[in-house]
Order: sequence, then structure tokens, then C-alpha cells
Amino acid sequence: MPSVMDTIYEKARAAKKRITLPEADDVRTVTAAQKIVEQGLAEIILVNSRDKIEAAAREAGADISGCHIEDPSTSELRETFAKQFFELRKHKGVTLDQAYEIITDPLYFGCMMVYAGEADGQVSGATHSTADTIRPALQILKTAPGCRLASSFFVMIVPDCPYGENGVFIYADCGLVINPNADELAEIAIQSAETMRTLLGFEPRVAMLSFSTKGSAKDPLADKVIEATRIAKQRRPDLLIDGELQGDAALDEWVAKKKAPGSPVAGRANTLIFPDLNAGNIAYKLTQRLAKAEAYGPVLQGLRKPVNDLSRGCDADDILNVVAITAVQATQGRE
Repeated sequence: MPSVMDTIYEKARAAKKRITLPEADDVRTVTAAQKIVEQGLAEIILVNSRDKIEAAAREAGADISGCHIEDPSTSELRETFAKQFFELRKHKGVTLDQAYEIITDPLYFGCMMVYAGEADGQVSGATHSTADTIRPALQILKTAPGCRLASSFFVMIVPDCPYGENGVFIYADCGLVINPNADELAEIAIQSAETMRTLLGFEPRVAMLSFSTKGSAKDPLADKVIEATRIAKQRRPDLLIDGELQGDAALDEWVAKKKAPGSPVAGRANTLIFPDLNAGNIAYKLTQRLAKAEAYGPVLQGLRKPVNDLSRGCDADDILNVVAITAVQATQGRE
């Protein structure tokens, strides 16, 4: 049986998407680029100074002949992109001269390539902060139609686990939205359900997690999850979403029968929605360490076109995996 990542690789190969890598002056990026092209996971556009890209490739011993190179300072696209960026940001006081300067930043230039249809997605974060990665995406690409915010998720793969999809889960939000209100939490649940279906190919069963199960505790924090569940069900009655549920009630059928009888999700959830970033971030790190789980993310969702973040501690294989995920996300086509 193919692994989850094998399935994602297969989908990425079929998608044949173009992904920009704006940190192409880093040896990990060019090493990953060679592997991605060799494995047919995506077409790679290396965005940076040509001299720096070629120097990184020499240092890494990487063959980047199969990649396209786009140097923002000399690209024939620079003038067009500067004018487009000016139109997008002039309401924020950006001048045309400033736009020309901003567009020389590889992260902004790469996002403009995605915006203009010259690429399908972008991956960065190996040498930049999460804020640096997300800022151009929000300024240029913005959220997808119908999406109220961008959020993030992790694909969690827990070995020898009978829960979820044989140990496969979506955890959200573990990396971006700090303290979502009920409306935002509902949006995160809906986005994550779509991700489970589109990226992993499983029908989502979404648990809205809390320290309370079906009114077992009375507190405003539990009330937020109850309200988020109501909103999510109202917006998407076609999805299996239930809450509020404690972790054991969400996962274990025996506990679910006791605590949440009749729930369509309890005891078999595969998509876990945490009430805030404290809970989500702690949960994914504990799962990763204590259960020796594989954790892929944080991956962004809710953007018009996919832009994804890397850990600054990533290696070339991590970059390859995120590029594959980004390529599959790009098939969603949320114009």
C-alpha cells in the first residue's frame, strides 16, 4: 500500500505544476530543485540573482540545468510586475518607484509570477521568517474567493495507530491563527476538511476539539467551540463536522459511545481542529515527539494560489515534500 507521501508525489507528477523557489541562493534549495526535477514532481523556477544561484549550485554540486532561472534585477518581467504591484498596493501608499524596488525582492517577484500565471505556487522559508513568506502572499495573492482568512495545517502520520485514517490526520491550526474567534474557527474547520479531501483523498470527519464534550463543562472557551461548530455546519451542511469534543471522544469509539452517542464524527475523526494556536502547536509537537509521528507543515490554506512556508531548520528533502504538497494544492484552482 503506498504511503501518504507516495500518494502526494503521484498527484504532483500528474499535476505538472510550476513552483517558484525564491531562496535559490541557498544550497538546500538548489539541491532540492535538482531532486524535484529528476523525480518529475514539478517544474522549478529558481528566483534570485543568477550569480548567487549558480554559486549555490556549485557549492552544493547540484545540477540545475533542468530548472528555469528568473533574476528579478534583470528580468523582462520586472517592469510589468512593478506596475501591477503598484496597482495592487497604491491604496496603501506604495509609489511606483517603491514598487520597482520591492519587486527586486525574490519573494515578492516569485509571488508576482504566481499572481500573473507565470507559476502555480511558491515555497520559501528556509532562510526567511514565516512573516516574510506570508506577507507578499497576502499582499499580492490574497485569500481565495469565499475564504475569510488564511490558516495552516499539518499532515500528521502516526505509526501503528488505529485512529484517524490508520494514523493519518490533519491538525489545524497549529502555525498561523493565534486565537481564532468562532467565525474564524469555523472557517479553519471548513478549509481543513477541503484539504483532507483534496490533498489526501480521504472523506473528512472533522472534530472541533475542546476540554468539554457536548456540554460536559460550562465555560466561554467551550462556548466558542460550540458556536464555531454551529457556524461550520450551517455554512457547509454537506461536511461531517461535530463538536465540541474532547480528544478521547473524537478518536476512540468506546469513549465516543459513552460521551457523544449518535455523533457522526466522534470516535472516528480524521481532521482535528484545535481551539487556538496554543493547543494546536503543543498537540502537534507532542504527537511528533511522543508518538514518533511524521509532521508535514505548517502548510498554508485559504489563499487564492498556494504559497507555503518552510522551517529554517529544513533540509532538501523537506523542501521537496513541501513543493509536492504545493503542487497538489495548486490543482484546486480557487480563482
